[in-house]
Amino acid sequence: MTHKKYKNKQTNFLDGILSILAIGLALASGLGFLGRLFWFFDLFAHFRVQYMQLCLVLIGIALWRRQNKRAVALVLLASLNYAFVLPLYFGKPVPPTEKPIRAMLMNINAANGNTEQVLNAIRAADPDLLLLEEVTPRWAAELAVLNNDYPHRIAEPQAGCFGIMLLSKVPLERGEVIEMGTSNVPSILAEAHFSQGVVSSIGTHPLPPIGAEMSLHRNNQLKELSKYAMWKDRPTLLIGDLNVSPWSPYFRDLLAESGLKNSMKGFGFQPTWPSNRRLLRIPLDHMLHSPDITIHNRAVGGDVGSDHFPVIVDFSIL
Repeated sequence: MTHKKYKNKQTNFLDGILSILAIGLALASGLGFLGRLFWFFDLFAHFRVQYMQLCLVLIGIALWRRQNKRAVALVLLASLNYAFVLPLYFGKPVPPTEKPIRAMLMNINAANGNTEQVLNAIRAADPDLLLLEEVTPRWAAELAVLNNDYPHRIAEPQAGCFGIMLLSKVPLERGEVIEMGTSNVPSILAEAHFSQGVVSSIGTHPLPPIGAEMSLHRNNQLKELSKYAMWKDRPTLLIGDLNVSPWSPYFRDLLAESGLKNSMKGFGFQPTWPSNRRLLRIPLDHMLHSPDITIHNRAVGGDVGSDHFPVIVDFSIL
């Protein structure tokens, strides 16, 4: 084989790989719009940032190969995906006029053995309101050292991944553990009495969308959550690992039907899971709020030994 033929063969092989990758990205991007038709398609909606980043790599290669038409097509595909992410960067945080209230969400992972790491993260953040998820009886016992700092609590520890606990520095009233939708997993409702006013909190952890049945349970719970939020006549926080990203149609339904807002808006892309796969991280852990709550700051915490990162939000009541 001559050098020229060998070089042409290499070039054709590279072009073929690029074509396959570009078609795969276009297909994945398109399937993300069809989540209502089939549960598996909804999974493709969660990776808009990754699709955009891969498009940028392919755009660079296409320009290097002087394949301008392919580069333009990939620019359009990258723009389509990033159009869903860009709104998260709009909106300037409002500085607080008084000391804000701090809420923290942490999926601690039922199998996590790093108790000190979890406790240190909680003490460093020093939240006024703390929702913990995947709380097992073992975790409930180990978290008892927080009793002095958080004298008010509602807890439903469980073996497995759906135990839940709400801790508060301020009194909690009308607290109850309920089951929403068809999942048979506990959620916590309570009213936290801060000096600024009363906040209705909803702590929840829907099932992960692994298969058609669990996806249906998750979607039913998200729909039920929107009804609970609508019934609240006080400032409301909905806190939890919702097992859904902002780009799923079911998340958008939750915002539209409940009237709640995404606390991530104005702070950009803040992925929380999986902690050990940087390139695949997506935002599954959320704090949604009613319009009468102002978000001053939102941050993702560090590694606590879980597969999720914590979320910390500073807010005020209007």
